[in-house]
Amino acid sequence: MGEAKRKALKTQKPVAVDTFGGRVHVEWDPTAAVTPLGQLPFFIDFLKVSGVFDAWAKDCPLHYVSNNAPDKRAVLATFLLSILAGHHRYAHITGIREDTSRPELLGVDKLVSEDAARRALVRIEESAGLAWLNHHLGKTTQPLLSTPWILDLDTTVKCLYGKQEGAVVGYNPHKPGRPSHSYHSALMANTRLALGVEVMPGNASAPLHSMPGIWAWLDALPAAERPALLRGDIAYGNESVLAAAEARHQPYLTKLRLTKHVRRLVTRLFAHPDWEKAGQGWQGREDTLQLSGWSRPRRVIVLRRQIKGDVLVASQDDPQMTLAFIESKATAAAYEYAVLVTSTDYEILAAAQLTRDRADAENNFDELKNQWGWGGFTTHDLKRCRLMAGMVALVYNWWNLFVRLANPHKHHEAITSRPLLLHGDATKTQHGGQTTLTITSQHAKQATIQAVLTRLAAFLSSLKSTAEQLTDLERLTLILRRAFAKFLQGRTYPAALLAPG
Repeated sequence: MGEAKRKALKTQKPVAVDTFGGRVHVEWDPTAAVTPLGQLPFFIDFLKVSGVFDAWAKDCPLHYVSNNAPDKRAVLATFLLSILAGHHRYAHITGIREDTSRPELLGVDKLVSEDAARRALVRIEESAGLAWLNHHLGKTTQPLLSTPWILDLDTTVKCLYGKQEGAVVGYNPHKPGRPSHSYHSALMANTRLALGVEVMPGNASAPLHSMPGIWAWLDALPAAERPALLRGDIAYGNESVLAAAEARHQPYLTKLRLTKHVRRLVTRLFAHPDWEKAGQGWQGREDTLQLSGWSRPRRVIVLRRQIKGDVLVASQDDPQMTLAFIESKATAAAYEYAVLVTSTDYEILAAAQLTRDRADAENNFDELKNQWGWGGFTTHDLKRCRLMAGMVALVYNWWNLFVRLANPHKHHEAITSRPLLLHGDATKTQHGGQTTLTITSQHAKQATIQAVLTRLAAFLSSLKSTAEQLTDLERLTLILRRAFAKFLQGRTYPAALLAPG
């Protein structure tokens, strides 16, 4: 907003409006130093002490030649604040540009416009930009890799509604026939941290498109930092993935598609009486199986659970949805079942629980798509979609580390953690060279929030004073150890795998 518009608003007369509480006179003051994200300074303190934002800005492969070009740090500060606020479109950046309190917290004079933000991504060379983002994503998890951890692999679909590059029809269970992008993701189980994301066209959702990058990344890791288990859904239960994992001595656990030969195994085992308890009403039996496309026999675990009560069957082929009511009888039993393939020697109970725990990865996708920016920030070219996906994952990791510092015992999704630790009206005042932010929180747990943030600020302050000689990575390691103290308890497998964070 220009100075002329500011002065015009400043001199306008108050507007009288009638409410149920009486007449109210409304006036605008665009020059007031007020922000709705009043608790943001605590997160900025975390970014500064850990050094992650400074290093991210310093390494950014964004270069300008014009003297009138925006500051590179201001561009990244704009992206950070937009993603943190839960934006899904570049146009939403306009809603935060006139906040005069937030930019200076990140060491910049002002935020850039939505057009400047979009153009900045055009200037970043794709391979350099992805390497930059992957490097800083790795910094947020690298200190945790020395503790046994699980690598969750999965793919999610981002529906598209325009003529974007890579917008083709592929696997889309919720909206068949809708063009989409495929987000191939690697996640660290039990921590809710993203390890990496690769955006591909909608018809490239199969693991064969992303596994070469995953294997290259795993091969570059020291042996002591490689995952204790690679876990995936039925898409990863194929010969190419399993054989590559076995060649690297990488333990794995995935589901199998219920093909003809797999169903034949289930039929053969079904009549056996000695099924083991697999937890939560499931039973299991193990066997070996070699499918026609496999190079060797592999250990498989068949799980089944009896369906209790009456069953309602719907015909999906009939547009009128013909329903069949099947009354359960004491003499008949209906079962749901699944078949796992694994290279581990975990007991049936442990393997079944590990498979159930994998559902937590679906919660990550729900949060990243619906509460962060993976469902948005769409442009015509695929390059900027890839850069924004990595940027969203990075800010998501930073915020999760900050929230875990506040409460190491539980993961809070953004829909809960933002009102708790970010939102709050704040007024900035300056006097005697000292800047003060007065926060007014309308949250019902405001007393608890104040106590938590006060303790968090005290920890960061002590870290600054007692660890001045440490590098940024060493300080970040101390932060991660505090945030994930529960994860780093050093328990042995499979017990550690059975206790998600």
